[in-house]
Amino acid sequence: MSAAASAAPSVRALIVVDVQPTFCEGGELAVDGGNQVAEDVAAYAAAHRDRYEIVVTTQDWHIDPGEHFSDHPDFVGSWPPHGIADTPNAALHPALADLRPDVSVKKGQYAHGYSGFEGTDADGRTLEQALRDARVEAVDVVGLVESHCVKRTALDAVGLGLETRVLTDLTIPVTPEQGEQARAELTAAGVELVPSVAR
Repeated sequence: MSAAASAAPSVRALIVVDVQPTFCEGGELAVDGGNQVAEDVAAYAAAHRDRYEIVVTTQDWHIDPGEHFSDHPDFVGSWPPHGIADTPNAALHPALADLRPDVSVKKGQYAHGYSGFEGTDADGRTLEQALRDARVEAVDVVGLVESHCVKRTALDAVGLGLETRVLTDLTIPVTPEQGEQARAELTAAGVELVPSVAR
């Protein structure tokens, strides 16, 4: 048996990024198809929980994020108010009611907070600390949205030396053009883009 064949599988985490009503149809910063992504992520997590050492959720949880919010947003560096802390639309999407994550990270309280690695859990741990505590070596990233917070989270993960995949059918970009750009950036950084059905 070769060394590659006998090597133990990587300790892997599933990172569910910002699957919140605020980014789904009817939310403050809705993306068409957001509700379907929420349902698909929930179904995938339920069917494949045994593949992961831990499941992590991230949430935009804005209190006073400064220039991130604007009454006249440019949709590049400023946005309409969304993911407002302690509001129903900042909660996890109802489709994830049975997810029972091991780690819940809130981000963007007083900053943009695009990446899950900018947030902390209830114990004050960063996402990196939570993953290191669980001896995670690899991550699968899914959620909302591919062109922004999913991309930033995956880029930070691979930058930390984690094997990183984005499951392409469990995310969606704001626009097809932004999705194409995000996938190019992710591929260039060494992030693997794969459909969940291939996992």
